[in-house]
Amino acid sequence: MDKKTLVFGASLKPDRYSNMAVNRLINSGHEVVAFGMKEGTINNVKIDTSLMPYEDIDTVTLYLNPKRQEAYYNYIISLNPKRVIFNPGTENPDFYNLLKENNIDFEVACTIVLLSTNQY
Repeated sequence: MDKKTLVFGASLKPDRYSNMAVNRLINSGHEVVAFGMKEGTINNVKIDTSLMPYEDIDTVTLYLNPKRQEAYYNYIISLNPKRVIFNPGTENPDFYNLLKENNIDFEVACTIVLLSTNQY
């Protein structure tokens, strides 16, 4: 069941969905790594502020708007995740096409809903 997940766009603010997702993923037994703009920790998960060479990423769950995603296309593709989840507000047809070209699955869904309905 453990799907190593990169929460991309993690926030230290507890009312942000990216923050809630980190907590829910941990509570569901998944290994979590996080990238965000501000250094800190969420539930003992360090938020990295530089792009790390993570290995064995199953899922990247996005919490960046489409415009801000552009700078990270190549990086996310280089991680070769099994899938990328586009949470509400992150939908990005340009990125969908790049992921398809690189044989990476994607879903337009809400990580928190997927977890709460056992569809993650």
